[in-house]
Amino acid sequence: MQTIHVQTHAHDELVDITPEVQELVSSAGIEKGVVQVFVPHTTAGVTINEGADPAVKRDIIAVLRELVPTNFDYHHAEGNSPSHVKASLMGSSVQVFVEGGRLKLGTWQKIFLCEFDGPRRRKVWMDLVERSPR
Repeated sequence: MQTIHVQTHAHDELVDITPEVQELVSSAGIEKGVVQVFVPHTTAGVTINEGADPAVKRDIIAVLRELVPTNFDYHHAEGNSPSHVKASLMGSSVQVFVEGGRLKLGTWQKIFLCEFDGPRRRKVWMDLVERSPR
């Protein structure tokens, strides 16, 4: 398992971590397999979505802000309940196939760390499972 650290710069932010995940795959020399990407935080998540148009990231954040209001009757004492809810909606892990030593993502897809309680320094854990070629 490998760990990368990601410094976020805003309270709500999607950070493209695709290059770091691809670097792990490349440095491991794995041609075929699966990479698991996991975020061990309760106010951050990880997702795969379009990375070509930055408006998509802005739209996702805007919709999550509408879906998860800050002025709700939350009972969590720390004041960051909306961040916990957003992280649960996004999820804490993704899996990506590896083929030919490359992440098998769609044309426009990227892997994003989803920050909902930043800015912070976040950890991302990644693990590779190699498959025998057939």
